[in-house]
Amino acid sequence: MKDLLIKFGLRFANPEQEASFVRRFALGELRRAQAAMVLGAIVYCAFAIWDRILDPLAWTTTFAIRAAVAAIVLLPLTAALFLPRAHRWAEPIYLLYCVVPGCVLSIIYLLIDRGFEHSTAGMIIVILFVSTLLPLRLPALTIFCTTTWACFIYCQTFATYLTDGLRFINNFEIGFAYVLSLYAVGAREFQARRQFQTSQALQDEKERSVAALVELQNTQWQLVQAEKLASLGQLVAGVSHEVSTPLGVALTTATVLEGELKMLTATIESSQVRRSALTQSIARLSEGMKLLFDNHRRAADLVHSFKQVATDEANQERRAFEMRGWLGEVMSTLQPLLDRSGHTVRVICEDGIVADTYPGALAQVIRNLALNAAVHGFPDGRTGVIELTVSRLDHGNMRVVVADNGAGIPPDDLPKVFDPFFTTRRDKGSTGLGLHIVFNLVVSTLKGQIDLASEPWQGTRFTLDLPLDPENPNSLVSKTGEFQVSHGAMGPEARHRALS
Repeated sequence: MKDLLIKFGLRFANPEQEASFVRRFALGELRRAQAAMVLGAIVYCAFAIWDRILDPLAWTTTFAIRAAVAAIVLLPLTAALFLPRAHRWAEPIYLLYCVVPGCVLSIIYLLIDRGFEHSTAGMIIVILFVSTLLPLRLPALTIFCTTTWACFIYCQTFATYLTDGLRFINNFEIGFAYVLSLYAVGAREFQARRQFQTSQALQDEKERSVAALVELQNTQWQLVQAEKLASLGQLVAGVSHEVSTPLGVALTTATVLEGELKMLTATIESSQVRRSALTQSIARLSEGMKLLFDNHRRAADLVHSFKQVATDEANQERRAFEMRGWLGEVMSTLQPLLDRSGHTVRVICEDGIVADTYPGALAQVIRNLALNAAVHGFPDGRTGVIELTVSRLDHGNMRVVVADNGAGIPPDDLPKVFDPFFTTRRDKGSTGLGLHIVFNLVVSTLKGQIDLASEPWQGTRFTLDLPLDPENPNSLVSKTGEFQVSHGAMGPEARHRALS
């Protein structure tokens, strides 16, 4: 029987899936089923009016029986479904609710004079109620049909007053009612199983998609961290190269000074010191000491700037700082990388701009934009001008512009430049995460907005409007998540909405 039900799609081969479906089918609309059960108890008792019309003498007895069935069986079973512990027995409760009044109805027809001559309509109403208003599955409905029909046939054998042929007509009509109810419930269950299977498949697919998304986000986070480390590696390489120059000069100077000092010592010890030789040695020592001091100070400044920028990026903490001095520190760590490529770098910053924001995030944005201009804006070894301008936009906001006069960006690529992993230089080792990191930092961390204007061979301009205080509600927070893409510095702008 189990295999047959599986074959016809009325049972799942997986026991866990079958149990899950049965719970959902029986309890999916529990409150509606309980309302139908209360209505069924009322209608069952109300049919005593029919009994009174058929037999005014026996109707009080039949009404008492109906009321007892409702009070002892129907309503308590309905109330039991309010208990969470009874939910696992929901289907047997539905079945008992249907079988008891269905069998008792045949007994009532025995008590009413000529009751079986009018029994068909009452039985069909019970069958209709069971098959349409209660969530019985096909096996449970089969038990109901078999039990109540057997009771009806048995009780009908004691009815000696039936008109000839009426016994056959009663069973014929009730039998067809059972068949139709079995078909309707079977079709409903079949459809419910298909919907359950579809919803389960969708749920499984959703879980797989969520797992894949989480894995993708983890991978993307790892790639972003790798990109940050690569950027930091470039910074370290540039600073190391720049620091090696003053330290090399200082080392050479120290060596020369050591030789000069030995010569001066030997001259003094020979007791043949001439004034001109002494003056010349002191001048050379003084010049060497000045050169030594200047180069050590240059190296110390570079190390201090690098330390400050690296600390800001590592901590990702908010602090107040003056933009002009801070920008000098950032550019001093970036200058070696840009100078090596031969580009001219111009930095213009208004005095008195004090920002209370995240210096590490802002430094990474500026560095990524400057390096992006140097790498992508000037292909084939060309040189050009990279200009960084910082100005006050209003009392609560500032504007940072990073512009170059390089090759520009093709119009087809403009809407995609902030997408993760989009790059036109993948063969040269680019990951396509630089501008994506810039966009996320500007929108999510700095609470600002970014505007991109570019046209082929006419340069590229990134304009950042940033709040001086990201926590200030009067700044650009309301505009966060928006960037503009312009096809040409002076051309019409096409606005694109992006979500952080």
